[in-house]
Amino acid sequence: MLLELNNIFKWVTQGGSRIFLLKDINLQVEEGEFISIMGPSGSGKSTLLNVIGMLDNFQEGEYKFLDESVHSMKEKNRSKLYKEYIGFVFQAYHLIDELTVYENIETPLLYKNVKSSERKALVADMLDRFNIVGKKDLFPSQLSGGQQQLVGVARALIAKPKLILADEPTGNLNSKQSEEIMQLFKELNQAGVTIIQATHSETNAAYGSRTLHLLDGGRNHI
Repeated sequence: MLLELNNIFKWVTQGGSRIFLLKDINLQVEEGEFISIMGPSGSGKSTLLNVIGMLDNFQEGEYKFLDESVHSMKEKNRSKLYKEYIGFVFQAYHLIDELTVYENIETPLLYKNVKSSERKALVADMLDRFNIVGKKDLFPSQLSGGQQQLVGVARALIAKPKLILADEPTGNLNSKQSEEIMQLFKELNQAGVTIIQATHSETNAAYGSRTLHLLDGGRNHI
């Protein structure tokens, strides 16, 4: 079992009452699965991915990653686990404005202490794979939304994560680019990478082997 969520609740308090972002979520993910999470805006898809990706905490329940209890871990250990295992493709890119495309893509390798020569080769491969060699010295603000998204995907994949979390991964891409990214995810999944994506797109969801439907922070059916 790669990860397991048991009875997860997450809420914010407004005006003395609780507003649930996630309500009694139970989810088991085996290594090598490709899961699509669907649901209307505001249903908790991004929040669920952030909890799985250890970027958000929760108030009740239990989260186990590789049989370790994530919520009782020290922050340092959690951060190490995240950098070691997880690649995240964010809807809002989360690129670092002060770094060039090349440097943004290289960042996860610096966390993993990859040698300089190997970093160069890996970044070159990613730039090539996503047809952004000509953009390598530009800053995020000089790119279109679609190009920023491609850089975000390249950055998520470069450290060869075991688990890819993708929040609307093709939201800013044209249909050809979208199809290429989804095909790439499919190939990675066939090579053993576990993928969990949040998507509005039935087409993208169909790439998954299992679809979860979220409604108001809780699952209504699988």
